[in-house]
Amino acid sequence: MYQQLISKQEKLALIGLGYVGLPIALAFAKKIKVIGFDINPKRVDLMKQGIDPSNELPKEAFDNSDIEFTADLNKLREAKFFIVAVPTPVDEYNVPDLTPVLKASETIGKVIKKGDYVVFESTVYPGCTEEDCLPVIEKVSGLKAGVDFKFGYSPERINPGDTVHTLENVVKVVSGNDAESLEEIAKTYELVVKAGVHRASCVKVAEAAKIIENTQRDLNIALMNELSIIFDKMGINTFEVLEAAGTKWNFLKFFPGLVGGHCIGVDPYYLTYKANQLGYQSRVILAGRSTNDEMAAYIAKKLIRDLIKKGVNILEAKVLVMGTTFKENVSDIRNSKVADVVKELKDYCINVHVTDPHADHDELNHEYGYGLNEVEKDYDAIIVAVNHDEYAKKDETYFQSLAKPNAIFVDIKGIFRNKINNLKYWSL
Repeated sequence: MYQQLISKQEKLALIGLGYVGLPIALAFAKKIKVIGFDINPKRVDLMKQGIDPSNELPKEAFDNSDIEFTADLNKLREAKFFIVAVPTPVDEYNVPDLTPVLKASETIGKVIKKGDYVVFESTVYPGCTEEDCLPVIEKVSGLKAGVDFKFGYSPERINPGDTVHTLENVVKVVSGNDAESLEEIAKTYELVVKAGVHRASCVKVAEAAKIIENTQRDLNIALMNELSIIFDKMGINTFEVLEAAGTKWNFLKFFPGLVGGHCIGVDPYYLTYKANQLGYQSRVILAGRSTNDEMAAYIAKKLIRDLIKKGVNILEAKVLVMGTTFKENVSDIRNSKVADVVKELKDYCINVHVTDPHADHDELNHEYGYGLNEVEKDYDAIIVAVNHDEYAKKDETYFQSLAKPNAIFVDIKGIFRNKINNLKYWSL
């Protein structure tokens, strides 16, 4: 398979061209022939024009790429090597929603042929590839996995907004259903990953490795958030404590904050869901999830108490929230916990204005029921919720120009520590 791809006798197809799939597709398209498939024709049209709908890649990223973007299922029949990079969200009850990955499996089942390869990159629980996805491909295609076609799993490690830890310089975990498929899949990924690949012993190991990467981060951030609540009651600054503790060589540097997005705030639920199926009720992982999910309410209620202590009439209060994407310097608003802060404040009838240089007004309205506002003056409180570069460059004079005298300044991630002197400052 590898030889057929590098000689351009066969094509690789990437199914799902979001923030994960598109950079992978373009990276391969610099080396081999690629078909970029997405079910959204509007997104496909943008990519044909060299525009990344996720606003992650510059126009130059599309240059010198041997790729054909399409929403036409029949075009996929030309491929021999399929990579699936579709979302794997959770529903409103935090139960894994496998609809996208199962639909992608169904799509592959309609076009896969004997001798083809299929590799899943979507984050799932251990066993999902073999127990949930492959049976769909087999049922639709009439082919037998491991006999008629090869398969593997290679978890994505794309970090939105990160220009340092990119696809090519982060080690890629790969796996296959047998020794031959593992080697062919590994060599294929080595075409685009300069940092090299790690060959996992089996598909389940690769799936488990991905799921615990984000679960580990989630738990560590949960500890920091709980410490923040404790230290606040003690009247000491969490970031100062962490700075002091960080002088020890083996202290892990995690920080408190809102845990949103489609990885850290979602992936642990896939693991606990599978554990529950196996008769084990997670305690540690779910405790961390609960702590992190409750931080938005904690921030909002702490601010409301402070406003009341200052004698502000809550029904007349005006608060500016700066930043509403799920992390800094990205446009993605999916599973943004800032939205939970806004909702909590609005539930108390506070007049909340939201600004963000990266977010889209209409998308916010559709997803959360609020849009972006023009920045005004005389705010009773300002919350710097997301550390966009545009905000980090501001100084206290700017914030004072927007706020009432001695207004409350909430610096969630502590980037303005020791820089705010004339506003009532607090951070996590």
